[in-house]
This record gives sequence, C-alpha cells and structure tokens, in this order.
Amino acid sequence: MTPTPRTAVVLALVALGALVVPGAVAAAAVAVLAGLVLADALTARRPVRATRELPRVLARGVGVPLAVALPDGGAARVRVRQPLVPDLALDVQESDGALHATLTPRRRGRHTLPAVALRARGPLGLGAWQHRAGGEQELTVFPDLPSARRLALAVREGRFRDPGVRTRGPVGLGTEFERIREYLPDDDVRQVNWRATARAGRPMSNQHRVEQDQEIMVVIDVGRLMAAPLGDRTRLDAALDAAAALALVADELGDRCGALAFDDALRRHVRPGRATGSAVVRATFDLEPSDRDADYELAFRTVGGGKRALVVVLTDLLDEAAARALVDAVPVLTRRHAVLVASARDADLETLARAQPATDHDGLAAAAATDLLDARRRAAARVRGAGAQVVEAAPETLAAACVSAYLHTKSRRRL
Repeated sequence: MTPTPRTAVVLALVALGALVVPGAVAAAAVAVLAGLVLADALTARRPVRATRELPRVLARGVGVPLAVALPDGGAARVRVRQPLVPDLALDVQESDGALHATLTPRRRGRHTLPAVALRARGPLGLGAWQHRAGGEQELTVFPDLPSARRLALAVREGRFRDPGVRTRGPVGLGTEFERIREYLPDDDVRQVNWRATARAGRPMSNQHRVEQDQEIMVVIDVGRLMAAPLGDRTRLDAALDAAAALALVADELGDRCGALAFDDALRRHVRPGRATGSAVVRATFDLEPSDRDADYELAFRTVGGGKRALVVVLTDLLDEAAARALVDAVPVLTRRHAVLVASARDADLETLARAQPATDHDGLAAAAATDLLDARRRAAARVRGAGAQVVEAAPETLAAACVSAYLHTKSRRRL
C-alpha cells in the first residue's frame, strides 16, 4: 500500500488550514484523510490481470512489438510498467493503462524478462497498491538472422553483388551455363540473353549453375579479444552474425557447412552436413567471450584433417604479437584447405585516427589510434604471408564481406 501524489496535496492543504483552524480540527482532518487513504488502497488491493504479448524468439538489434493489455477494465486507474534487464531496451517503459512499446535486445543468448509491474489506484485516487502480473518470460535472442536471411535470399535470386569486385555478373550466379529461361523482375540486366530475347519476342535470361556439395567450416574464436566492444555490439556479436549468414548461404547453395567455437578448449562443434544452417545458429547463438587466450593450433588440428573445405576463421587481428599464434597455426590448414581469416574493423579507432586534434590529449589519442591501426595492418599482412586470405570490414558489413569472399572462392574453383 502506498499513498498517491493526490494524498500529499490534500495533506499539504490540511497543514495550511491548521494555521487558521483549531488544532483539534486539523488533527481530525488528518485522521479522516488517513482512513480514506487506507480504504482507497484496500479497494485497489483487488488483483489486477494483465496480458503481455511478445515473441519468445528475437534477433539481436531487431526491435519487436511488446503489448500489455488489461482485459478486466479499469485501465484509467492502473499504471503499467515493464521492468527490464540490462541486455534489453524499451522505447517506452511505462504508461497509464495499456502499454505499447518496441523491445530491442542488445545481446544474444537467453534472457529473462521480469513480470509486469502494475500500480492500481483506488476510486478516490488517494491510495494505491502494487501488483505483478504475467510472470517472468524467457526470451531467446539469436544473432541478426533477418540480415542473414536477406543475404541468403539475394544469393538465391542472383541479386548479391560485391561493389568492390569487378565481375561479369552478380556474385553467386555460378560460372557454368545451365539453361535459358524467361526474365524475372529481379534479374540483372547482364543476365539477359539478347539473341534469345529477339527470337522469342520477350525478355529471356541466362541461368547459371552453382557447383554444390562443397564444404565450408566456420571457426569462431570466443577468446578474450572477442569481448572488445564495437559500437552497439562486441566482436563476437559481429562474428556470429557473419557465421549465421555463411551457414544460411551454404544451405541455399547446397554446400555442407559446419562450425567450431573455441578458446583454449573446444566449446561447440557442429560437424559439416547439408542444411545445417539452423543447427549452426542454435549451437552458437548463446556463446559469450571467455577470459582465456585462443588456442588456434588446437582448433585447426580439429578441422584440418577433414575433406578439403573453405575454413573461415572469425577472430580479431589486434596486433602482431596477438596474431603470432594465428600465423604459426595457419599452415596446419593451408596445406589442405582454402583459409579465410575475417575480422571486424573498429570504426571508432579509424575516426579517432583521422580527427584533427584540438588539444594535446586529442593528439595523443589520435597517435595511439594510428599506432593500433598500423599494428592491425601488420598483423593482417603476416596472416596473408602465411597463406590465408584476410577480410576486414565494418561490423555491420562483415557478414556480407564474408559471404562475398565465400562466393568468389567457389567461383575460382578453389574448393
């Protein structure tokens, strides 16, 4: 039971009235007010039902609607509030009556959404009672699957392109001619077969065949360096977004895909297979960075003896010292496999290095950022020298960059 702001206003008026009326009258007024507050709060004590509508499966960074309704009426006298845990965000957390808001998960994994908090006021508005309704709800937050599915759909429809690479057609179309078919609205103009179009009197397109039954292995570093923040995510978040995209694209292309997560030990292992995209996502979505260094040699020995594959290593190229273990272990893979090492760039560092310093502190910060970026470039050069391809991209485009490298590796027949 709690008094309301209205009670405080009435009590203040009674206190002012005590200056001009006898003390006994003021005391009686206070007693009456206390009785009214108690009676009003007991009226509000009756249980209040609330229903909460929210998807149980979400994607990191993708907002979903959350609605709390009061089916029993009386919404005008009920304040609704949705408590949160730090990994979830709401644009509107409380309101009078029904609550309509957008919930955005900030981290992957399993999170518990607390029960709805309700503050019911009595008919007089003097007393209130706190209620809880709906119970706790467990939410499963996956990586950014909507973006991964859009990439997979673009590959399937031949609309995926890498603007940084000059090619004869959209990336992912394949290199072997299969048949001529009618033009579709999403087809690239470079697919149009002009001779067949002239003969048929309607637009016709070339369709190419993508070689299938190849293998891709996604190796995910969950060591301490992957905990570094990158804007609204960590390096591991960006890596798992890329892993999900690669797995779903492999499903579309008919390739076999597997995944391995490791730090100084093997944490998750999904063996390569057909249509394993959902299995890869389910096995890795709740991974968190550990406080240990990554043992690349252990991970690479685990995957190195299998069928020739494209091995995509999602890690961080911090500097030459940190990359030394990776460089030493890469030959374990390059003898048999095509190796791609992918890392997310730090936009904040790049912005800091380019900024014009206004103070001595700014100059020191810019110099430190430049040194870190130079160290990353040297680390990437050493990895390339060890025989691996290196992909660096902004966190939000790392998945597309990895998919592009995967498709170009297929088109060059390196698998």
